[in-house]
Amino acid sequence: MREEEAAAEPENAPTPQSEPSPPAQERPATLGRDLPPKLCGYLNKLSGKGPLKGFKTRWFVFDPLRCYLYYFKGPSDALPLGYIDIADACFTYDLEAEEGQLEIRSAGRDYTLKAPSAQVMRYWLQQLQQKRWEFSNNCIVGQRDNRTSSVFPDSATGLVAKDAPFLPQTTDIAESARSVLDEEVAPETLVGERAANYPSPVNPTTINFSLKHLGTEIRNSMSSLKPGRGNNENRKSVFYTEDWVLLDPTLKDLEEAAGHDEKRKRESAESSRGSAFAFDFAKASHRGKRPFLRDMIGTSKSRNGSESSPVEWVVTNGKPSTEIQLRIQAQQEELNKVKEDLSSQKELVRLLQQTLKCSQQEKYSLNTACASLDHGMMQLLHQKDHQIQALNQQLDHINQQKDRMEQEVKAIQDKLTGMSDQLNMFRETIQAKDEVIMKLSRQLSECENNHSPQGVLPGAPFVNKDLQELDRLKDALQGYRTQNKFLNKEILELSELKRNAEMREKALEAKCTSLEARLCQVESKHLVLLQEVKNPVCSGEKGPTHEVISRLLEDALKVDSPEHPEQTVLKPSPVSEYDIYGFKTVPEDSEEETLIVKVRALDLKSMSLTDSQEISTGVKWANYFAGTMNREMVRSPELKSLIRWGVPHEHRSKVWKWCVNLHVKKYRDKCGSGYFNSLLKKALEKQNPASKQIELDLMRTLPNNKHYASPTSEGIQKLRNILLAFSWRNPDVGYCQGLNRLAAIALLYLEQEEAFWCLVAITECFMTPDYYTKNLLGSQVDQRVFKDLLSEKLPRLHAHFEQYKVDFSLITFNWFLVVFVDSVVSDIMFRIWDSFLYEGPKVIFRYALAVFKFKEDEFLKLQDNMSIFKYLRYFTRTILDARKLTYIAFADMNPFPMRLIQSRRAFHLEKVRLELSELEVIRQDFLRERETATPERRDVISDDDEDT
Repeated sequence: MREEEAAAEPENAPTPQSEPSPPAQERPATLGRDLPPKLCGYLNKLSGKGPLKGFKTRWFVFDPLRCYLYYFKGPSDALPLGYIDIADACFTYDLEAEEGQLEIRSAGRDYTLKAPSAQVMRYWLQQLQQKRWEFSNNCIVGQRDNRTSSVFPDSATGLVAKDAPFLPQTTDIAESARSVLDEEVAPETLVGERAANYPSPVNPTTINFSLKHLGTEIRNSMSSLKPGRGNNENRKSVFYTEDWVLLDPTLKDLEEAAGHDEKRKRESAESSRGSAFAFDFAKASHRGKRPFLRDMIGTSKSRNGSESSPVEWVVTNGKPSTEIQLRIQAQQEELNKVKEDLSSQKELVRLLQQTLKCSQQEKYSLNTACASLDHGMMQLLHQKDHQIQALNQQLDHINQQKDRMEQEVKAIQDKLTGMSDQLNMFRETIQAKDEVIMKLSRQLSECENNHSPQGVLPGAPFVNKDLQELDRLKDALQGYRTQNKFLNKEILELSELKRNAEMREKALEAKCTSLEARLCQVESKHLVLLQEVKNPVCSGEKGPTHEVISRLLEDALKVDSPEHPEQTVLKPSPVSEYDIYGFKTVPEDSEEETLIVKVRALDLKSMSLTDSQEISTGVKWANYFAGTMNREMVRSPELKSLIRWGVPHEHRSKVWKWCVNLHVKKYRDKCGSGYFNSLLKKALEKQNPASKQIELDLMRTLPNNKHYASPTSEGIQKLRNILLAFSWRNPDVGYCQGLNRLAAIALLYLEQEEAFWCLVAITECFMTPDYYTKNLLGSQVDQRVFKDLLSEKLPRLHAHFEQYKVDFSLITFNWFLVVFVDSVVSDIMFRIWDSFLYEGPKVIFRYALAVFKFKEDEFLKLQDNMSIFKYLRYFTRTILDARKLTYIAFADMNPFPMRLIQSRRAFHLEKVRLELSELEVIRQDFLRERETATPERRDVISDDDEDT
C-alpha cells in the first residue's frame, strides 16, 4: 500500500528525510517544456597521419553551455573523443573542394569536416554561426553564470543532460545577422536527434578507428558491455534522447540496500573507475519507488509515540514474554537494516565527496581560464577607459566651444536688438518728418487755393524759401542725371573708338612687322648678291660694272650718316650694335665676315619678327608664374617642357636662380650664408697660383660683349671675384681656361654670389670631378662617348667622317667644355643653357647631335677633308632656327637615357686612364734619356733649341 502511494507522488516531490537532498538530485525544472532541437548529427572528420589519414565518421553534438562541439565515435558512446571550441572559431568552405566539405579554425588548429551534402553543410554552418553569436551575447550580458548555477556538468567533459536549461533566445542583433542568408532546413534523417536512429549516411574512406583516442573507445566499449546494460538504447548519449533524466542516487542506493548491497558496491566501484561522469544516467523507471527508509522511520516514530519502551514493559510486568522477545528481535533486525542503510549512505557520501572534489578542480581550471580572460577584458576595459576619457575631454572642449558660441550668439542678438531699436527710432523719426512735410504741404496747398492774405500762416515765408530750395535742387538733380547719361554714352563711344584704334594699330604693327621682315630678307639677299657679283667664281678683268657694285656694297655696309645723304642709294634696316644679351651684332673684322654677320643679323631679325610662337611662349610663361605667385617652383613635366622651348628674357634670371639653388642647396646649407664673402676675402688677402692666369684671361673672356669689353667694366670685376673665390674653394681645379666663360655667361642673368654657385653647380654637380683638371680627363672621355652616340644616332654622317678621316672632336671639345659659348648664335646658346641648368649634362649631348643632324645634308655634299674641316669651324653660326634645332634635340634624338651616358663614361674612363699612364711612362723615359745623353748630344739639342 505504501509503495503505491509513493508511486503516486509527483516525481519532483522531496524525499521524506530529515535533511534536504542536494540540488544535483532535484529533477530538472524544464521537463515538459518545448525546447529547441539539439544540434547533432553525423559528419566525417579528417584525422590521422600517414596511411591512416582520412575522413572518419563521427557523431557530433553541440553543447550550448560551453559552446563546444563534441564528437563521438557513435551515438551510443558516453565519452567524447574530443571537442571543438566554437566560441572563438571561424568557419569557411571552398567551392572548388569536395561537395559538403567545410573547415573550422579554432584555438590555432584547423578541423576539416565533410557533410553528406551541400545543403547539410550550409545548415551546420548557419547553426554554428548562430550558436556562436548567442554564446557571445550571453557572455557579454553576464547571463552564462546565472543559467549554469542549477546545472551540474560532468567534471571531465562538462557534458549535461538534455533537460538542462538553455541560454536566452536570439537577440535582435543575432536575428539581423541570421537574416542575411536564407535559413537552410536539413532533413531529419541527417541532422537532429532522430538521426541517431538511422545508420550513418556517409561511409568513411578508411578504417573508422583512432589510435589517438584508443583509451576512450575502450572505455565506451566496456561500459556498453556491463551487466544489465546490454541494450544499446540504454547507453545512448545524453544529448539527443527525449526522456533522459538524472535519477535520484539516494533512492537508487536505498533500493540496492534492500538485498543487493554487494552487487551495488561492485557496480558503483566499476562505474566510478570506468566512467568520467559523477552520476549515472538511465531511463526513468516506471515502477514505484520503495520508500523503505521513510516507512521505517515512520514506523519507528509511531511506535515510540504510542507504546512504552521494552525495558519499561519488562519492569512493569516483572517477567519477559514471547511477545516482548519477538519485538526485541524485530527491533534488532530493524537496527541491522538501519546500520546497512547507514553504510550505504556513507558510500554515497564518499561518492559525493569525489564529485565535489572533481567539481572544485573544474572550478579551479575555470577560474584560471576566467582569470586569463579577465586579464584580456581588463586590458580592453583600460583601453575603453582611455577612449572614454579622451571623448570626455573632447566633449568638454566642444561644450566650451558651444558656450562661447552661445555667448557670441547672445551678444549678436543683443546687438541685433539694439540695432532693431535704433531702426525703429529712425523709422519713427522719418515718419514724424513725413507727417510734418505732409502737414506743411497741405497748408501750402490751402494757401495757394485760397489766394487770400487770410490764408497765409505765420511761418509761410520760411516755407516758401524751403520750397524754392527744393525746386532748385530738383532742377539740379535732373541736370546731373542728364549729364551722367551723356557722359556714360561718351565713355562707351570712346571705349569703342579706342578698341577699334587698338585693333587697327595691331593690324598695322603686324603688317609693318611683316614688311620689315620681308625687307630684311630682301636686304640680306641683296648683300649676298652684291658679294657674289663682286667676286664671281670665274672673274676676269675688272670693268666699270665692278666699280659700281663695289660702290653699292660700300653704301650698303655704311651706317646712316647725315654727312653724305646723297650716297645712300639702298640702305639695310638699321641693326642694333648690341643684342639684348650685350653681344655685338656686327664684329669689327674683315669686310667679308662683316657682310656675313650682317646678313645673319638681318635673318635673325626677320625670324624674330615673323615668329608668332615666341609670343605664345611668353603667354605660357606668364600664366605659369601667375599660377605660382604664392608658392615655390617645383620640378614638373610642365616646367620641363616650358624650359626646353626657351625661357623669355624677362623671366630667365628668376628661372636660372631657382635651377642653381635646386642643385647646390645641400652645399649652401652646409657652408652657410657668408661662405662666398669669406672665400673672396681670403683670395684678396692672399694670392694663389691661379691668380696670374685669371688676370690674363679676364680680357679674353667675351670680347664681343659690352659687359666685358674694357678693364673698367663692371662685369670684369665681378668675374675676377668669382674666379678667385672658386680657386680657393676647389684647389684641385684652381682655374682652367673655360671657367671664365661659364662664369661670364652666368653673370649676365645672376648676381655675383649666385653666379659663383652656378659655377659650382656646373663643375661639381653636372660634370665629373676630373672634367676641368690639368689633364681634362672627363672632357676627353665625353668626346669618346659623343663619338659612340654619333655612330648610333647619325650613322651616315659618322661613316662620312670616318671615310675622310675627319677628327671632329677638335671642334666639339670646346662645345662640351664651355657649353656652346661662342659656338652658336646667342639666342640658341641661351636656350641650351636653360635646359642645361635644369636637366644636366645630357643636354649638351642632345644639342651636339642635333647640330650635326641639322646640317647633315650639307656635310654629306662635301667630298674632301679640307672642305669638311673648314665647314666644321663655322657651320654652327649658320644655324638660326632655334625652334627646329630644339625639336631635333628633344624629339628626334629620343630615347636618350642618362644611364647610357654614365655606362659609356665608365667604359671609356678606364681606357683613357690607361692611355694617359702609358704616355706618362713614355714621357718619363724620354726625360731619363735626355738626362743621360752625351755632352755633344746635349750641345746639339741645345743648339737646335736656340735655332727654334
